[in-house]
Amino acid sequence: MAATQPSDSTSLASEKPGHPRGLYMLFFAEMWERFSFYGMRALLVLYMVQHFRYSDENAYVVYGSYTALVYSTPVFGGMLADRLLGYRKAVLLGGVLMAIGHFAMAIDSLFYLALGFLIVGNGFFKPNISTMVGKLYAPGDRRRDGGFTLFYMGINLGALLAPLGCGTLGQRFGWHYGFGLAGIGMLLGLGVFMWGRDRIAGIAEPPDAVRLREPYMGVRREWLVYLGALAAVVVAWQLVQRGAWVGSLLSVVGVVVSVGLITYLLRLTDRVERQRMGVALVLIAVSMVFWAFFEQAGSSMNLFTDRNVDRSLPAFLGGGEIPASVFQSVNPAFILLLAPLFSILWLALARRGLEPSLSLKFALGIVLLGLGFGALYFGAKAAPESGIVPVFWLLLGYFLHTSGELCVSPIGLSMITKLSPVKIVGLMMGTWFLSSSFAHYVAGLIAALTGVQGGGDDGAAELPSAAETVGVYGGVFGGIAVVALIVGVLFMLVAPLLARRTHGVR
Repeated sequence: MAATQPSDSTSLASEKPGHPRGLYMLFFAEMWERFSFYGMRALLVLYMVQHFRYSDENAYVVYGSYTALVYSTPVFGGMLADRLLGYRKAVLLGGVLMAIGHFAMAIDSLFYLALGFLIVGNGFFKPNISTMVGKLYAPGDRRRDGGFTLFYMGINLGALLAPLGCGTLGQRFGWHYGFGLAGIGMLLGLGVFMWGRDRIAGIAEPPDAVRLREPYMGVRREWLVYLGALAAVVVAWQLVQRGAWVGSLLSVVGVVVSVGLITYLLRLTDRVERQRMGVALVLIAVSMVFWAFFEQAGSSMNLFTDRNVDRSLPAFLGGGEIPASVFQSVNPAFILLLAPLFSILWLALARRGLEPSLSLKFALGIVLLGLGFGALYFGAKAAPESGIVPVFWLLLGYFLHTSGELCVSPIGLSMITKLSPVKIVGLMMGTWFLSSSFAHYVAGLIAALTGVQGGGDDGAAELPSAAETVGVYGGVFGGIAVVALIVGVLFMLVAPLLARRTHGVR
């Protein structure tokens, strides 16, 4: 079941040609927020290895802890927005915290504290802006999937521009210039959201404005949320430095959330609603496999690109070498090219009654991801004695990964709003991102298998030659390909059973 339908007097819920005006405001607000996020992400592992001189393993631990926490906090941000703060205030709070974090990244001594601000800010921003997209559409509105696909293009437009801007600036002129540009991007996102906030009137306000203003233990509830967010920054600041603690915390949070959602599921009296929610939970679990492999892009694939991929420009383009961080733009560039085609494809198949079910789309996404890692494996195996892999194999890998992503991620966001019970849409959206946090933590552990650079007591590191490292990366990428293909094929076999339990939702 989708989000609660607004009253008939509002145009937001009316099914008309085109999309609600609020979608375009949320598109650009999210685009600039993702510019800031992916600009920082493109630089993070390279920054730790090349600036702080971390070993590969230490850099991957920090990166995995950071990304895991980034995707775990939305479950709390979504819950607070659902029950108390409202989506508009939650997004504003998250945006301010992230802007502080990005600018703090420009100061070496504030590195871990900056990550803490980014972690907590994302928890308030990310799930709630996605939830607002779903609330722009009435139940059964066939524009919903198209709307989420367009919104996903906004995410990837920001992700495309970020490495080109922040990555190039950071690697060419200084890391802190790149991080500073990411902060400017976040401020632009906040500005767009404030300018267009009237376009989401009626769907983003606190559920009970009076209760939000009431004091609790002498302090207004709204201010308690803000103070709690600052306290959470301190906790995240400490956790991101301690990878083992993050793993334990995720296990505890995962158990609590899983027990709570399963209990809620079992208490649902509506059979259709119960079965749809059950499918949503299965798809959330399966998505963890996809993201654990896909998120090698920011860690092991990033260093593989830096060390083993031919990044030289041809002479007619001026020669020189493309910074490794710029290749983080390849995935979003393919998304911008392919997303309209996928959107048209799903609609064309739907008109003929041939559109794949949600489950089959997920399975196809995992298979394509496996084929992408297979391309990286073959590229590494076919590399000459120098260990330098032709850029074609990297681009082919990204193309297949992106095709798989388009079968999972925009479909997943839409799936949450369509299959979740109305009262817990925000919580389920947060759980979707929480599952990604587990995947990101596991992704860090997988990336550590490719570690080829150790660190000495003084932080200096000795890097083996490309001829030595190419086999390590190729072996891990080949193993990922095999596992992904097996999981994808097995899930294809159970997809018809799950499809029947969605009761017509596609």
